Order: sequence, then structure tokens, then C-alpha cells
Amino acid sequence: MTATSIFVNLPTNDLDRSKAFYEALGFTINPLFTDENAACVVFSDNIYFMVLTREYLGTFTEKQIIDTKTHAQALIALSRESRDEVDAVLAKGLAAGGTEPRDAQDYGFMYSRDLEDPDGNVLEFLFMEQAAAEQGPEAYLADQAQAAQSATA
Repeated sequence: MTATSIFVNLPTNDLDRSKAFYEALGFTINPLFTDENAACVVFSDNIYFMVLTREYLGTFTEKQIIDTKTHAQALIALSRESRDEVDAVLAKGLAAGGTEPRDAQDYGFMYSRDLEDPDGNVLEFLFMEQAAAEQGPEAYLADQAQAAQSATA
């Protein structure tokens, strides 16, 4: 069975700027699916962002293409292997012209930071403790509290 691939379509006002931004984050552009209207940003073997000029994206829908600087349609969350990797990708994104619209969120079991690309599309990079992903956050935090209590007793 072939694995499902995910293609996220994002509007841009400046295709060249968007390509440079995503390449600065460490992702590649697939030239076979890139032209003057769109760029295929390869995140992984199964995840791709199609960064499309606003005009070209409009040919795929009858709905209004929103202004991503002032409106949110989706927040795209991408996991990383560690908190350090979250911080590293944010540093790259900020250096490449992105912005961080809010402070880092640290829930103990999960750490996340938001990055807006130059067009205002929001990418959330996060790290979650594997045990929290397997048990659920409440059970993980209860186990952590119990372990801390046992260590001080």
C-alpha cells in the first residue's frame, strides 16, 4: 500500500521570496513541480507545501483567498525531535524574514513555537515527549508528579 502524501497549498505574494524562506529553513524545492506560479517545498518523503501565487491559488477554488497577514485559515504543526531542534528551526526562520507572533508555549510534555512566513502563513514547530504522545498528556504529567514526589520522599 502506498503511503498517503500531504500537500498543503499556501498563498504567497512573492514566490521567489517564499522559495528562499523555505530553503533557509532547510527544506528543498522540487524543480519538477515548480514554475512561475508555484513552488513545491519538500518537507519530507510524504509532506509537501505548494506555495502558490495568490492568483494561481484562486484558480483552484471559488472561495476568496484570505489575507494571511490579518486572517488565519489554518495553523500547520510540524514536529521536531527535540526542543533544541524547535529553537534551531525558529532561528533559521527568523533570520530568513519570518516572525514569531507569540511567545514559546511550554506545557511540560510539549514545547512549541510559532513561525510566520513572510506572507503570514503560520507554522508551528513542536516537540512532544514520546511518553506523553503514548499515554496522553494528563497521564504523563501525573506520572511525572508521582516520580518527583517519590524522589523527594
